Amino acid sequence: MRAVAIESLDDPRVAAYRNVRDADLRARDGLFLTEGRLNVKRLITGSRFRTRSVFVTETALRAIEPALERLDARTPVYVAEKELVADVVGYAMHRGCLAVGERGAEPDLVSFLASARPRRLLVLEDVSNPENVGAVFRNALALGADGVVLTRRCVDPLYRRTIRVSMGASLRLGYARAGDGAAALAALRGGGFTNVALTTARDAPPLELERETPQRLALWLGSEGDGLSPDVLGGVERRMTIPMTPGADSLNVATACAIALHHFRALG
Repeated sequence: MRAVAIESLDDPRVAAYRNVRDADLRARDGLFLTEGRLNVKRLITGSRFRTRSVFVTETALRAIEPALERLDARTPVYVAEKELVADVVGYAMHRGCLAVGERGAEPDLVSFLASARPRRLLVLEDVSNPENVGAVFRNALALGADGVVLTRRCVDPLYRRTIRVSMGASLRLGYARAGDGAAALAALRGGGFTNVALTTARDAPPLELERETPQRLALWLGSEGDGLSPDVLGGVERRMTIPMTPGADSLNVATACAIALHHFRALG
């Protein structure tokens, strides 16, 4: 571990941590920021992304030292007093522990299908809430999905709030982008997937009637406001609904995701 003491607010070595918005960091340098001891440890020990640097207090350094020891000699661990870390970062929801990771190239869906060869995918169409996307990633990892597909208008899975809510799952689970729902449908159908849409439509069959998991399953979920687009609902092979108590209009997208994934996982 290469520990480097930081004693000045203006030290250029911690410029990546200084009051920077996620979009700015992404556009400028192809990086992302993660925060909190759990997620920093998961970035280092269990993700597919390289850690560029770590910024911690002495207390946080001691708490995650075994993970930090796994960093190569190129990766600095910047150490500063608690007050200085807070002044540099500009907010306090990090418990004195942050890291910058390198994004690399974001895979397109066709390339992802060819390289990862997934059998069970979640597909999110235009889900823009970072907490929902984070919770979907957490559920997907826990319940056996092989990856997540996001259309262009979905929130960044490496946005720091998304990572935080996902408990680091978006650092670990593979994902790919598609331009829109129609493009994703075409690629998935070409890859041999059966596309199953979750909808609140009253004429859709209830999920419990689905008694067999397709060999290659793509489970579709839309935004809580608009749901899935007409193009997607009209193009999937199957539509399913989760029955609810009369008077309830919908479930949170992450809750619906978990129910459906658990259903198909139980089928085998």
